[in-house]
Amino acid sequence: MLPPGLDPRTPVLVGVGQIVHRAGEPGLPGPVELATESLRRAGTDSGTGERLLRSADLIVAAAPVSRPYPDLGALVAAELGVAPKRTLQSARFGGDAPQRLVNTVAQAIADGRCEIALITGAESVASWNAAPRTGVALDWPEQSEDVRPTELIGTERGPNNEMETAVGLWGPIYFYALMETALRGRLGLSEAAHRDRIGGLWSRLSTVAARNPYAWQPAEQSIDDLVTPTRANRMVSSPYPKLLVANLSVDQGAGLILCSAAAADAAGVPRDRWVFPHGGASATDEWFVSERADMSSSPAIAAAGRAALSGAGIGIDDLAHIDLYSCFPVAVQVAAEALGLPIDDPARPLSVTGGLTFAGGPGNNYAAHSIATLTGRLRDDPSAYGLASALGWYITKHAVGVYSARPPARLFRAVEPEVPVARRDTAPGYTGPATVEAYTVAYRKGPAPEHADEPEAVVISALTPAGARILVRASDSETVAAFTDGDPIGAEADVTAADRLTLRTERTVK
Repeated sequence: MLPPGLDPRTPVLVGVGQIVHRAGEPGLPGPVELATESLRRAGTDSGTGERLLRSADLIVAAAPVSRPYPDLGALVAAELGVAPKRTLQSARFGGDAPQRLVNTVAQAIADGRCEIALITGAESVASWNAAPRTGVALDWPEQSEDVRPTELIGTERGPNNEMETAVGLWGPIYFYALMETALRGRLGLSEAAHRDRIGGLWSRLSTVAARNPYAWQPAEQSIDDLVTPTRANRMVSSPYPKLLVANLSVDQGAGLILCSAAAADAAGVPRDRWVFPHGGASATDEWFVSERADMSSSPAIAAAGRAALSGAGIGIDDLAHIDLYSCFPVAVQVAAEALGLPIDDPARPLSVTGGLTFAGGPGNNYAAHSIATLTGRLRDDPSAYGLASALGWYITKHAVGVYSARPPARLFRAVEPEVPVARRDTAPGYTGPATVEAYTVAYRKGPAPEHADEPEAVVISALTPAGARILVRASDSETVAAFTDGDPIGAEADVTAADRLTLRTERTVK
């Protein structure tokens, strides 16, 4: 019998499974194998074995990037011997996918359009990279590019505008590094204070990962270990050495079983397995980073967080367990600020897994691991509430979920709150006076003569007297030196070309 007053359509997480295949272990498993095994483990975790798996009417997958299957769920269904009515898959890129998919599926269950859903995802970048080194052929399933899931969730919109692409901001490493220095400038921190801040944040995440049996790199790291450039911790793009960025070269999978309370009861899932989604929301910031009024804040995370907490009927102080998407330090700091959380509360760490550097960054699917881990925490602490956040591209698209083993007071409702528009004009091709807002020095990858690799170029964000943003990529030695030897945030400068910026005021020595 269901608890009194609980709507039979109430969505509930009843099974979670995770798998990590570390370097040196036998085999080179692909995404299908890892995703399938994670769901088998979720079935075991639910206490029903494969009974719920075989009864699923929906299979949902975060799109894999190591082998871009157009419908991963269909391949997993075949491996499990399941015949779902529908398959859903996320857009090709976006770490917001797992939480967004949970919100979507939970809403479908609450609406009576689904009874039992399997949510999964996996990445095998480590095996993909190891195959040519070892000479072992990858025996992974094939799937025609013409195959399509029943529904695609999310957007395939590209992440860059022309000005960003022109200066080489083509990937997360560079964008997040630029946003990190924008945040430092807004907070008024020296480079030394900022290094301690982000090194301390990441060190605390490593401590969490050291206790996570599914972490890719379960070892504690000191602040000095993390912020000091060495051969093993090369500079990538300032202020980030390798140990402050997400580690995508992993083999990991995670699976979730989400069903209606009626289906969970009928299947005989023990009540101590039940964890309920209480609130879910998704929102999007101004799409292009260079067009945001402030590169170092997120109105969308704030809006989604408020909406998810409101759906749960609680406030931020009621949360006991938290996992903020942690690809780069700036992402955690921005999310914490948006939600009103301190970054250094020892009683309430900002990750339950250890984050994408230490727990592992399996492409689009990290948040499935955070939700699975959070589920375990809430089973052990059944009166508590937990929150998971997920984001895609460059702090661009967001999904937030609030969970508890407590039955919810109202039927789940996924929402998309309105986000206040805060846009800044851009000035591609501008020349003239400007103020340095942020910068990042990109480093070449390769053997270093001493500690760090050679600087390749500096990407600078500057504001014109009218407040428009201009991006400059300079590779001449004088300009690069000005941004490696000094700290010109806030300095007055002259933009003389797309690849030239001259400081007017003397740079502050680091």
